[in-house]
Amino acid sequence: MKRWLFILMVIAIAVVMVYIFEKTGLWKTVSPEELKNSIEIVDVETKWVKKYYQPWPPKLILVPAISFRVKNISDKPLRYINFNANFRFKDDYENLGDCFLAAIRNDPVLPGQTSDVITLKSNYGVEGKTKASFQNNPYWKTVFVKLFAQSKGSQYVLLGEWEVSKKIEFEEPEPVGLPGEKKDQSKTKEDKKSTIKPEKK
Repeated sequence: MKRWLFILMVIAIAVVMVYIFEKTGLWKTVSPEELKNSIEIVDVETKWVKKYYQPWPPKLILVPAISFRVKNISDKPLRYINFNANFRFKDDYENLGDCFLAAIRNDPVLPGQTSDVITLKSNYGVEGKTKASFQNNPYWKTVFVKLFAQSKGSQYVLLGEWEVSKKIEFEEPEPVGLPGEKKDQSKTKEDKKSTIKPEKK
């Protein structure tokens, strides 16, 4: 008798779990076409952000990043959306770096609404000495980013590709010195001529 009661309890729990999964949509897979037709990427911003900085000896590693919002253009709530960004130099076949982010989870984006800002940063970037060593530097190659999305067991779908701007979202601390001390102009010119290189993996 106890054995049959245990089996009935297991069946009852399984039925309840199936009902919950169906109601919440956890078991329902989404086709790549459905996913792509449900999402609009808006307010896109590309930039370079600091990964590592040390004042002396001078070293600065910048990584490309993309920020955006997701607009739900379907008639159903959007939830459990994963994003993957692939960053690569122009005309290169191998990725400079990538980033995976499980961005939209329990709090869904309702139809017609827009998500909070989502930011994906490459795990690898470019190494230089200072911020000035990047600005107007011919060795700073152009980078492109491809953005993919995936949900509920679907395949990844390409949402778009953008050129990463040369905007640097980083400010170096002010050097310690006398008030009003002028910057060494020759040092600034030297920084701009210095070579920058991909970060070692």
